[in-house]
Amino acid sequence: MSYAGVLIFVLAGSLWLEIVLRTHVLARWRRLLLVMAVVVWPFLVWDAYAIAEGHWWFDTSRILGIYLPGEIPLDELLFFLVIPLASILTLEAVRSVKGWPVGDGAAPLEVGDRP
Repeated sequence: MSYAGVLIFVLAGSLWLEIVLRTHVLARWRRLLLVMAVVVWPFLVWDAYAIAEGHWWFDTSRILGIYLPGEIPLDELLFFLVIPLASILTLEAVRSVKGWPVGDGAAPLEVGDRP
């Protein structure tokens, strides 16, 4: 449960940003799914290869014990979903507080401009 515990901690530390700072990350679910697809699949393939070759392993006492094809633990899939989500929520929260011109509707920066 250690791996899942860390992921729960990360979610608890970042999901509140969606509500309090109104980041609208979850509201733009199509964009989020696209980002997740780009991130998740290459790393799952990489993990499956590394596990099959014996380059990568997981401590069975620290994971849930549920495996996906390629002997990838469910915890690892959740990692590839939770960490990008937390990163996006954090970026959007900082952007909303600082007023950074990033994301939807951002005007392109000119040479010499600083965000």
